[in-house]
Amino acid sequence: MKDDFKNQKIEFDYDNILGRILFPSEIIQNKVKELGNRITADYKDRELVIVCILRGAVIFLTDLIRNIRLPFSIDFIGISSYGINQPDSGIVKFTKDLEETIYGKHVLIVEDIIDTGLTISYLIRNLRSREPSSIEVCTLIDREVRRIAELDIRYCAFKIAGKYVVGYGLDYKQKYRNLESIYELKTDAVKKDIEEMKSTLNI
Repeated sequence: MKDDFKNQKIEFDYDNILGRILFPSEIIQNKVKELGNRITADYKDRELVIVCILRGAVIFLTDLIRNIRLPFSIDFIGISSYGINQPDSGIVKFTKDLEETIYGKHVLIVEDIIDTGLTISYLIRNLRSREPSSIEVCTLIDREVRRIAELDIRYCAFKIAGKYVVGYGLDYKQKYRNLESIYELKTDAVKKDIEEMKSTLNI
């Protein structure tokens, strides 16, 4: 099963970058619907604010909210995130803050991928200082094999081990977010970037 993009002559070097499909678009949509149903049940009669972390989670968010059958508000927050060669060090720079107050509300953070957990743990601590009623996390992918910070993830679509992935919002050097499925990156193509990241993280 392949995305249509891979069969078209466009500028991306798909054959040298993309490996096998880990999660086809059909499976992704089924899982997103399942998460939407759970969130609908869990937040009934609560004032829900969905906080999307820019940029990678936007595609996941747009599909997820179509499956949440509740009134809710949406806000966006931008933080310094890591590409494949920018490690999740936990040193966070906010590039965009929330526009609305979350005081007394139930916050659901939507993220694309959680790795060491350091960055999102910092974000949770920051948001807790604003006194919401609750904070929970919903992530598309959990790469818990590299977890450093203790983190409770209430909603998770998929778990992976040490794979590097792109598609459905996930990027490699800011490209490939538009793929409908989630692919494994060919490690030979990104070996230099991976080694640089490991060196920075001392792993």
